[in-house]
Amino acid sequence: MRILPSLFLASSLIFSSCASFRLPGEERAILKNLSVEYYNIAEGYVGIKNYIKAIEYYKLAMRNPEVEQGAFYKLSRAYALSGDWESALECYGKMLERDPGNENLKVSVAYITAMNGDTHRAIELFRELNSEKPYSEQVLESYAALLLFVGRAEDAQEPVLELRKNFPDNKRLAEFEKQLSEEIEDYGEVRPPKNEGEAGEGESERPALPLKK
Repeated sequence: MRILPSLFLASSLIFSSCASFRLPGEERAILKNLSVEYYNIAEGYVGIKNYIKAIEYYKLAMRNPEVEQGAFYKLSRAYALSGDWESALECYGKMLERDPGNENLKVSVAYITAMNGDTHRAIELFRELNSEKPYSEQVLESYAALLLFVGRAEDAQEPVLELRKNFPDNKRLAEFEKQLSEEIEDYGEVRPPKNEGEAGEGESERPALPLKK
């Protein structure tokens, strides 16, 4: 009779230790499942435009190396959508370091630089991009939009005319040309760009460029 309690105790210890023991790879699987859940929760918050909560859950999802890269991209975008341009610029800069030839990332960095208040640097970046990719519709459109929003209509003529020549069906071309015709009497005559030290009217304000989603 005295043996039974001992056996019962031993049995309890065995089952108790089994319950706390994890099989090889189980912890990694749990982390992966949690990260996927965090990622999906973050996506849900983006859907309802609660970017602050989305940022929180994208950071949690990044704990898993398998989803870290995708979560980091979405984190960067969430920063931009929330208006935290400084954090967005830091994140997009890191992504561009990893993929220096990515045109979309270069355009994003230039745009975010403008929204962060450094319009001179943003114009330089778009000018460099325009030299690298003279026939890129995305670059021409973004460059023209920035110049128009900071009050440099004369400088915007060149990229707008290039859009008209190479991409006549561009969605924003009519809008750009209407603004240029209102601001420049002899619109259509391309003039040399201003020196970077010459500020155009309105350059102190942030350009209200549309963020592509």
